[in-house]
Amino acid sequence: MNFPADLKYTKDHEWLKLIDEKTALIGITDYAQGELGDIVFVDITSVDKDLSAEEVFGTIEAVKTVSDLFMPVAGKIIEVNSALTKNPELVNTDPYGEGWMVKIEVSDSKEIDALSDADAYEKMVH
Repeated sequence: MNFPADLKYTKDHEWLKLIDEKTALIGITDYAQGELGDIVFVDITSVDKDLSAEEVFGTIEAVKTVSDLFMPVAGKIIEVNSALTKNPELVNTDPYGEGWMVKIEVSDSKEIDALSDADAYEKMVH
């Protein structure tokens, strides 16, 4: 399993990667995609919405289950990864790259400090 050191992680298995001081990408972890199995649909309808930390921003559907997607920090969703519409399996094959889900404008960068680093997240899932 892969736990990139440059990401921050949540207890709900989302990751956050800062692009710059105010912009970040969000997706689900390698662990989460492995637990879900084959991803068949990603439903994110929260574009242009301001959401709080831990608020649901969409759902992800696998062959056997549907799971909510939670915001790691408060922010405004400014972009959804349109590639996931036709290729939701990118979440399985490249969860930290092409399988990213949303780009957000971070409301308070101090909230990022409360997220887990790679070592803490790895210990949580093992």
